[in-house]
Amino acid sequence: MIDIMDGNMAVSHGAMLSRVQCMPCFPITPATEIIETMAEWSRSGKWNGQYRLMESEHAVMAAAIASEMVGARTFTATSSQGLELMHELLPIASGTRSPLVMANVCRGISAPITLWGDHTDFLSTRDFGWLMFSCATNQEVIDTVPIAYKVSEDSDVLLPSMLAMDGFVHSYTRSEVDMPAQAEVDRFLPRLRLKTCIDVDNPASLGIPAADEYSYFRVQVHKAQLNALDAIERVQGEWERRFGRRYGLAEKSHMDDADVAVVAMGANCANIRSAVEELRKRGKKAGLLRLRLIRPWPLDYIRRALSGASKVLVIDQDLAPGRGGMLYPEVRAATDGAVVSNFIAGLGGKPVRQSEYAAMISDALRAREPFRRFLI
Repeated sequence: MIDIMDGNMAVSHGAMLSRVQCMPCFPITPATEIIETMAEWSRSGKWNGQYRLMESEHAVMAAAIASEMVGARTFTATSSQGLELMHELLPIASGTRSPLVMANVCRGISAPITLWGDHTDFLSTRDFGWLMFSCATNQEVIDTVPIAYKVSEDSDVLLPSMLAMDGFVHSYTRSEVDMPAQAEVDRFLPRLRLKTCIDVDNPASLGIPAADEYSYFRVQVHKAQLNALDAIERVQGEWERRFGRRYGLAEKSHMDDADVAVVAMGANCANIRSAVEELRKRGKKAGLLRLRLIRPWPLDYIRRALSGASKVLVIDQDLAPGRGGMLYPEVRAATDGAVVSNFIAGLGGKPVRQSEYAAMISDALRAREPFRRFLI
């Protein structure tokens, strides 16, 4: 069924289609509409899961982990400072192998305060053991929720998933979405049945103290991340067979003969793609690799995708002060022999025009040595 909806409505529908049983939450712009929508559906009886408004985002994640521990499929959503407040608990979610799903509506972190989107909040969590998906369209948002659940709940994975959608660009912008049928999603995503969970009739402890055994458990999380690479490709292949929409570890545009490859993530890839196509008309062989999967990091896939380009430009809509763009060093490690440069642009949701992206790409094409620059 074709409908028109914004990204917040799309992710809410994705959660309901996934038959989530519990949603602990706390409002924060620009994710608040997700929470309001689920509250209204709970009140009206459209969704019969447990809706729980908590006192803070820290409490939200504590409740989400506890909900998963008793075997309930759990969903939540947050943004920016809310995600930062959850940091203490994010590695607990992965360490207890709790396969919950959370949407992060990306927004620049304070201070100063901005309500607009960049990816610093999302990427600040990349070492906490979560599977991390970056979405580029509202269609991808609604589809990624059940995909993420099926991957997270795989017995060889059992890790939480976070999907990123850009604040305002996705959350409040309406676009055409093909709504998956509930019956088909039910066939795709079976009921959650965890082998290990808290049961009052069979007492057990999860997340117990460990000394000599600690490294064993952390390595198990790492192995589960590596297992997820195969699981993601398998699950996304099944989604394509059922629904006709294909998602890979990344999305390639004009990459077959590209002399300069742009690597980026998020909604602004639409503008970058337009800049690439405009440069193609001028005879410049540019291509775009849009990152969809951030964790586990698909190193081999990225290395193959970039192998033919002599110049690579990483466009980071994020910043680690004192270090630079967060994606740049990871992409650079996946290249061999290319001149890899970095632009940091769009911080705090600052608009970047197609012509500015085209100028960045042209600079990278001319570069003989790697450079790192800001578009302020």
